[in-house]
Amino acid sequence: MDTLDSYRQITEKILSEYAAVPYAYGEIQTEVVFDRKNDRYLLVNVGWDGDRRVHGCIIHIDIINNKLWIQRDGTQHGIAKDLTEAGIPENHIVLGFREPELRQYTGYAVA
Repeated sequence: MDTLDSYRQITEKILSEYAAVPYAYGEIQTEVVFDRKNDRYLLVNVGWDGDRRVHGCIIHIDIINNKLWIQRDGTQHGIAKDLTEAGIPENHIVLGFREPELRQYTGYAVA
């Protein structure tokens, strides 16, 4: 298995594990969206909390030039930690939601 396939599988596994955790309240489903053609991976919440509509992206990861770009991270502890624990090196993860000039201080890739 090459690196790109490995990164895709790790990303899909982690997002699927998050999606398997039931939402604490409301009629809310957590769904995964995997677009291997364009290397986009999302975790979204969809449903209702009483009469309030819930629809939002929790995690958004793109694979660009064999690096994982975390575009959105709505987790409490950080999805980057899950990715590194699964074997993806820190220099292959970009915290895309951070300002470009601050990325050099994160311990992860700049771009």
